[in-house]
Amino acid sequence: MHELVENYKPDVLWSDGDWEAPDTYWNATEFLAWLYNDSPVKDSIVVNDRWGINIPCKHGDFYTCTDRYNPGILQPHKWENAMTIDKHSWGFRRNAKLSEYYTTAELISELASTVSCGGNLLMNVGPTKDGIISPIFEERLLQMGEWLSINGEAIYGTKPWTVQNDTLTWGVWYTSKGSTVYAIVLHWTWYDNPLPLSAPLKLFKDPNTQWSVSDAVYIKFPDKSTVKSEWAWVLKNTI
Repeated sequence: MHELVENYKPDVLWSDGDWEAPDTYWNATEFLAWLYNDSPVKDSIVVNDRWGINIPCKHGDFYTCTDRYNPGILQPHKWENAMTIDKHSWGFRRNAKLSEYYTTAELISELASTVSCGGNLLMNVGPTKDGIISPIFEERLLQMGEWLSINGEAIYGTKPWTVQNDTLTWGVWYTSKGSTVYAIVLHWTWYDNPLPLSAPLKLFKDPNTQWSVSDAVYIKFPDKSTVKSEWAWVLKNTI
């Protein structure tokens, strides 16, 4: 560990495999004391919480708690959702079925709910023994990148809003940046079936969106063929 830090000077040190023994066995306290006080990255390093039995979710710059940790509500401490595209494994499985991989829509849903609650998403890819990323992983990563190229403003540099998800409509998560609030909508609503929300929002990058207020805000989506985004859609409101 000292060699890794001294030679590569990482920004984040992500420890794992801690469950076999307490932190005293791993000499975690002594190592972290050196890391924060005397190492070449002492002023910038960030570490997770996997440094021994009973340490996860208690000590660390950010908590991972368990694999696929996604509480769905705002947390008092910075946290990370460490998950895999393969629903059952961190590595590559030759016999995995298509149904055992998360779809792009499911991955975007995981991203939206995580970021809305103040978390960071760590999305793992299991390469082959030769270090090759298989086509199914490549497709998911490219499609995530495609979605973020259009809607990344609602993810990057954002913070949780006053509320994390909409109380009127399932599958709507909120993020914020300065005076702007974003609603990430996980399901498309057709023009003749307006989407009810708890805040007045305009469709991101589409000035033709129609909305009205009564007991809630009802947003009419445009013709789906005119919208570039797939899988999930972002609404933007500047307060």
